[in-house]
Amino acid sequence: MKIHEKYILRCIQIAKNGLGSTFPNPMVGAIIVHNSTIIGEGFTSPYGGSHAEVNAINSVKDKTLLNKASLYVTLEPCSHYGKTPPCADLIVKHKIPNVIIGLTDPHEKVAGAGIKKLKNAGCNVITGILEKECREHHKRFLCFYEKKRPYIILKWAETNDGFIAPLKNKRSTNPEPFWITTKASRQLVHQWRSQEQAILVGTNTVLEDNPKLDVRNWYGKAPTRILIDRNLKIDTTKNTLDLSVKTIVITSKLDKEKQVDGVFYQLIDFDKPIAKEISNILYKHNILSVIIEGGSKTLQTFIDENLWDEARVFTGTNTFTEGTKAPAFKGNLKTTTTIKVDILKLYYND
Repeated sequence: MKIHEKYILRCIQIAKNGLGSTFPNPMVGAIIVHNSTIIGEGFTSPYGGSHAEVNAINSVKDKTLLNKASLYVTLEPCSHYGKTPPCADLIVKHKIPNVIIGLTDPHEKVAGAGIKKLKNAGCNVITGILEKECREHHKRFLCFYEKKRPYIILKWAETNDGFIAPLKNKRSTNPEPFWITTKASRQLVHQWRSQEQAILVGTNTVLEDNPKLDVRNWYGKAPTRILIDRNLKIDTTKNTLDLSVKTIVITSKLDKEKQVDGVFYQLIDFDKPIAKEISNILYKHNILSVIIEGGSKTLQTFIDENLWDEARVFTGTNTFTEGTKAPAFKGNLKTTTTIKVDILKLYYND
């Protein structure tokens, strides 16, 4: 393996430590190498904190080595003031002579300006190292800035005969989830929730399942809740309006008597493509990624409008014979995994 590729792979590896905590910033990884030895590493801190390059530089014990070292980073160093000063300025300040970059930053405030600043200061800059792997790693950030929408993940569980819910007479009279998968699979879903910025469900899912949409079976931050509630049927008896996390309600009307203080209500035109309308709302709220967890109608809407990037589909061992059919879709199967007795298939919408 070429030496630059080896070090960029390490950057990608450590960058994953920021998954779920850096939004709306990208989860960047950076390392500093001197005489073929890594002398510093860093990844993006939770939003508002230091960027990867700053953390990597700060981790170097002997700062006198920096002017003879190389900095590797998955994404172009920023060149503008945001929550923190520009990383490119810090690199220049420490006179780091070599900077090796995986990807150019598509953010309009960067977009090559960081590279230009480094070159103007005399840095030797190399770009495009493991670009494909860096694009996969930064897929959420890139989708947001290149496609002007969040990275969209579809997720559902279905029985081995293709249903995602039984008939209503088979369910409890109290709204609660009807589990198809094992506890191990459900814990994995909570891990996924901690990694994404938002989670979206439709009205019927809330009324029939009364989900919490949190990460109680995993460590991390609960995602922003997005509820499709065209006619404001969801009330404060439901877990999704408990105000424990930021909640956005997508609706067709603003009935002040039914609104809840602390919840964001966003109007869309339900006669237009709904998935596109919702994606536009999430983009305005700076949401880089969202998991669509149901129900079948909501999932099918995103599929039919071809607005999805991944589908994560569990198949359990039980059989319903009748009920709510699982969504119909076509995707490129990437992996198949067994979790206890459940089968998990990951599809990409290439």
